[in-house]
Amino acid sequence: MNSLHLKSFTRCKRKAWLDFKGKKSYEVWSPHKAIDKINQFQIFSEFCNGEIYTGLKACENGYQGVIGLKIKGNLFQNINVEILPQLLLKTKGKSKWGQYKYLPAVYKLGHKTTKEHLFDLAFCSMFLESFQESKIEKGLVLSSFYKKVKVEEIYLNKKLRKKVLNVLLNLNECLEGSIPEITQDRKKCTICSWQKFCDKEAKEKGYLTDIDGIGSKTASLLKANGITNTQTLASYSEKQLGEKLYKFKDQKYEKASIFVKQAQAYISGEPYFISNKNNTEDLLEKICSGFYIFDIESNPDEKHDFLYGFLKVNNLSIKKEDLIYEPILNLKNNKGESYRQIIEVLFSNKEWPVLHYGETERISIINIAKELNFSFEEIDSLSSRFIDLHTLIRKSWILPLKKYGLKNVSNWLGFEWAQKNVSGSKALYWWIQYQITENQIFLKKIIQYNKDDCFATLQIAEYLIKDRLKKN
Repeated sequence: MNSLHLKSFTRCKRKAWLDFKGKKSYEVWSPHKAIDKINQFQIFSEFCNGEIYTGLKACENGYQGVIGLKIKGNLFQNINVEILPQLLLKTKGKSKWGQYKYLPAVYKLGHKTTKEHLFDLAFCSMFLESFQESKIEKGLVLSSFYKKVKVEEIYLNKKLRKKVLNVLLNLNECLEGSIPEITQDRKKCTICSWQKFCDKEAKEKGYLTDIDGIGSKTASLLKANGITNTQTLASYSEKQLGEKLYKFKDQKYEKASIFVKQAQAYISGEPYFISNKNNTEDLLEKICSGFYIFDIESNPDEKHDFLYGFLKVNNLSIKKEDLIYEPILNLKNNKGESYRQIIEVLFSNKEWPVLHYGETERISIINIAKELNFSFEEIDSLSSRFIDLHTLIRKSWILPLKKYGLKNVSNWLGFEWAQKNVSGSKALYWWIQYQITENQIFLKKIIQYNKDDCFATLQIAEYLIKDRLKKN
C-alpha cells in the first residue's frame, strides 16, 4: 500500500480498495484529478521559484524542491508500504546528504485543511526521517488564494503519528479483504474515477441514496423504519411514509410523495408529470416572440468566467442549423470588452427572456450589472428576464433520473454532444491547457462544448412546453 491509498481511504474505503485491486478497465479518466495535478505543480513551482527536480538525485544535489521520489519500507507486522511525497522542501538542518534536510509538503484546494492532508504529511514524515537520517518536526500545506501562495505549518506530534498508524492498520485490513460496500454519503462520488462502476451496482441493489433528495441521513431514517431499498420505497404508502419523515416537519407529507414517486420513476424509467400547468403556459407565452439561451464556462477557483455563450432563438419553428450562436470570450479576465459585448447582446432585444440552467448565469449577469453601475431598477428589470429551467423542470416533472443536472436531463431526452464524455470540469481542463499552451484547438473544444450546452438547454425548454405547443 502507499500514500495514495491512504489518501483515498480517508475519503472512501471502497475507493482505496478499487485503486489497489480494481480492474483498471472500469476506471474512468477524471478531469478533476488532472486539474488538481496541474494546479499542484504550478503552486509548487511558484513556491520553489521554479527550482523543482525529480527523484533521489535531486535530494543528493540539494535542490530546493523535489518531486517524484518513492521511498519503500516496512511498517511493522511485515506490512510493506511506499510513500510518494507530493513535494519535499529543502530547509536548514542536517541529513545524510549534508547541512540540509527535507520537509514534506502537500497541496490543498480550498480553505479547509482536512485529515487527508494531515495523514499524508505524518505518513511521509515517518519514513522520510529514517530515509534521510534526520528528524522531521513539521510539514507544510500549500494553497493559493488570489494568485498568492499561502503556507500553513503542521506540527507532526506523537498523537497524530499514532492516529495514522491505526488508520494504516485499518487500511491494510481493508485492502486484504473483499470489496467494501458502496459508501452511503455519495456527494464526493461525482469527482471519483470509479463513479460509473459503483453507480451500476448501486442501481442494481436499489440504493436509497440513488433517489434524488435522499442523502445518507434520510437513508438511515428510512432504513430504521424498514425501508431498505428503492423497490420497497416505490411500493410504500405516501401517507405512512410521511408520518415517519418527522425531520422534515411541515413538509413531511410533501417529501414522502416526492420520494415515493421518484423511486417509482427511477425503477420504471417513466417520468411523472406534476400538475403545474401555469408554469409551462407562462414559459410558452414569454418565449413566443423570441428568447436567448445563455450558458457560462467558468474557473470557480479563479472567479473567472472565461466564456459566455448566447443562442439567439427568434421563434421555435426555426431549424436548429439556422439558429445563431454567439460565444463571447473573456481570455484575460479584464472584463471591460466582454462585459460591453454581453450587455450589447442582452439589450439588442430588451424584451426577450433569457433561458438558462441553474443559478450561475443569472448571478453572473447581476454581478456584471453591479460592476457597470446599473441602478437597482435596471438590475431588477434585467434579473426578471432570466428563467431557470432547472427550477422549472423540478416543479413540473419527476424524471427517472438520479440527478437533475443539465447533462442528465438532456441525455435522457436524447441529446448528444458533438464531443464524447464531456463535462464542465473537462471544459475547465481544456481552459487550463489553453492557458499553458495557447493552442487554439482547446478554445475550439470549449466553444463547441458551450454551444452544445446551449442546444441541450433548448431541448429541455422544448420538452417543458411540448404539450402546450400541441394544443396551439
